[in-house]
Amino acid sequence: MRTVLLASMRHHTRRYVAASVAVAIGVAFIVVVGMLTGATRSGLTADVGAPVAGVDRVVTTYDSREVRRLVDVAADRDLPVLTLGYAMEPVSRHGIQLAAAADVAEVSLDPLLQWQELEDGRFPAAAGEALADVNRAKSNGLRLGDVVRVGAGDAAVDVEVVGMVDSPAARTAALYVPWEDLRRFEDTLWVDAVAWGGSADLARATAPDAGVESAADWTAARQAEISRGVDVIALLALLFVVIALFVGVLVITNTFSILFAQRMRDFALLRCVGVTRRQLRRAIRLEALALGLAAATVGVVVGAAAGVGLVALVGRWFSDMGAAAIDPVWALSAFAVGTLVTLGAAWLPTRSATRVAPLAALRPDTGVDVRSAAGRWRLGLAALCLVGGGALLALAVSVSSVPAMLAGGMVSFVGVLLVGPVLVPRLIRLADHLPGGGPVRRLATGNAVRNPRRTATTAASLLVGVTLTTAILTGLASSRTAIDRDMDDSYPLDATLTAVGAPLETSLVDRVAGTEGVSDARVLDGTVAEAGGLEVPLLGSAGDDVVVRGPADLSPPDGTVLLPYAVVEELPARLADRVWEDRELSVVVAGREHTLRVETGSGWGRAGLVSPATLAVLDAGARPTAVWARATDGADSEDLTGDLAALAGTADAELDGGFGNRSWVYVQLDIMTGAVIGLMAVAIIIALVGIANTLGLSVLERARENALLRAMGLTRRQLRHAMAAEGLLLSAAATVLGTALGLVFAWIGVQVMVGSVVEGAGFTVPVWQVGAVGAVAGLAGLAACVVPARRAALVTPAAGLAAD
Repeated sequence: MRTVLLASMRHHTRRYVAASVAVAIGVAFIVVVGMLTGATRSGLTADVGAPVAGVDRVVTTYDSREVRRLVDVAADRDLPVLTLGYAMEPVSRHGIQLAAAADVAEVSLDPLLQWQELEDGRFPAAAGEALADVNRAKSNGLRLGDVVRVGAGDAAVDVEVVGMVDSPAARTAALYVPWEDLRRFEDTLWVDAVAWGGSADLARATAPDAGVESAADWTAARQAEISRGVDVIALLALLFVVIALFVGVLVITNTFSILFAQRMRDFALLRCVGVTRRQLRRAIRLEALALGLAAATVGVVVGAAAGVGLVALVGRWFSDMGAAAIDPVWALSAFAVGTLVTLGAAWLPTRSATRVAPLAALRPDTGVDVRSAAGRWRLGLAALCLVGGGALLALAVSVSSVPAMLAGGMVSFVGVLLVGPVLVPRLIRLADHLPGGGPVRRLATGNAVRNPRRTATTAASLLVGVTLTTAILTGLASSRTAIDRDMDDSYPLDATLTAVGAPLETSLVDRVAGTEGVSDARVLDGTVAEAGGLEVPLLGSAGDDVVVRGPADLSPPDGTVLLPYAVVEELPARLADRVWEDRELSVVVAGREHTLRVETGSGWGRAGLVSPATLAVLDAGARPTAVWARATDGADSEDLTGDLAALAGTADAELDGGFGNRSWVYVQLDIMTGAVIGLMAVAIIIALVGIANTLGLSVLERARENALLRAMGLTRRQLRHAMAAEGLLLSAAATVLGTALGLVFAWIGVQVMVGSVVEGAGFTVPVWQVGAVGAVAGLAGLAACVVPARRAALVTPAAGLAAD
């Protein structure tokens, strides 16, 4: 049988290429996902161990008294020690507040524990000197040599910025000061660990309730905490790996089914010369094993090369990306999965091929016959899956259950695949009713539906990709529409600068409007009201649509104040209760008391909004009190915030607005959309391989038939057109069915996942995107048949009739 196996693989090498490509793509995809997530994880966690790299142990404690004892003992014995924590304190410069609450951490005076990456200047040499984070300093213009006051009251301390550092994302702070200065902020200081240069026994004796572990163990634990977020990304990516492998299994199974159907005569002859069913099964499965091993090896190599390129490409925009490295666990898992998938895909076709008697093997495969027992069982199981999946989807919509939605979607989709041999040929038959038909199209339609099972399996390869791509793109579009509306309600203004003390200068609005990233700005007059001892700025808003986003109405009626939730929470309990219950508030403006109706909201800073007429009644001498600005689409939120923060600081104004939050949400959506399109492209590529594989094998299977048609007068051009029409019919049927299923699944997903979070979430179909997916998928069959059609047309009638 070894000789038969080797001869078969040499003779049928071309037929195995498509199956090998499908396996290699699936394996490479797993390797790429592993390398990408590994690089992301290493990049995010590489700096976690930097603060403790100079010591052997870490003492974990939340008791501030134990922390102080550890630091004092280390100082007495000249041991390296560094606290890992921070204090939240106000920071001001020349009497102007730079930050109401900045995180301040310790910088060691010991060079062994100076772990920050110095960008400019030097490390502190004594108390009274500090490091500043270079990125955090952009928003307030902090520079080397500046003297800032940290803290308030008796605990305040003046420090000079002597160095600028780049803090890692894993452990960052706005300022770093020596312990002698940091320990003054005992009211806000929070420390969770101490990098300890002494012995474990000394640490336990000094802090009996603390935990002592090695620096390596502590770093590994912190990396595990951070990597949980990365593992979520890996799990999402693995979902697409499963999808790619699922489509690959369909392609491979289809390939082996066709190969075995074509080799029935060979199997029958082997049986006639004494080969048993067991020997035949073993030989065929050895073929599958050899194919799987070879394709999986190629997939690992290709995946490693692609992973290095992708990590390098992503690293150009994502600075925290680590170095590309192939994970042995991922590589071995991908190799094993590729091999086992190939064996599994060949299992059922092998059993079917060897069960057939030698004489019966000479008969052609008629596909699925619904009148047979197997056909009735298949349709019955399909009906059960469709009904059960539909019930689970209905349950998911009614109770907003994601697990029920996922289970229902998978079960119902399996039902569609099971009924595919009946449904897909009927969809293809609809082409006979279209105008402009001819013998070429009738020939293509007949060839496409000749083997319903093979046709359905080939269409299923593309059906999976079209369904999921349509569903996810439509779901993301619906989510974005709902999020747009929610963002408009929550953050109607991109940026607001509201006076804290004296009125604003009239030129401030021009400086804000001239800031890069600002499309327009408006100044609002206002006054200051007193309510229960709390000062609240009141702005005369006309609800200018130029700067206000969405349908948010920031023009309260006369006699009404639109009050932020944050202000209501600051009011004394009796006034807050009156606001919530009676919707009224008494304010004092210029020594006179006024009672205003109250509406509540948020998104415009810590100020109340009244109509211009109400403001004139409250204070006829209103002065410029706030500037509202709208950002240009695509503006960098960090740069814009830093520039406006600098203007707000010089104008003694408070900066607020939701552009940063809005931009962050949209970046996540854009990243998710791009990731979905990229990952789903793998499923589409494998589907194209499946269609090309089917059409290519059909060229070999129908070589004598095509030659007979050529001998009867069919030209090469007509033969190419017939095969092109066949591929187009296959892809068109999968596209129509996949688009319909994708829209249904998208509607269910929006109701379950978005409707439960955003009230009144609608259903938005991205017509152009869905149309593009349909056009690409529909033309996929046409593109996939180019090579098979050319190959079929090049065979002369005489050579085709002589083919075995």
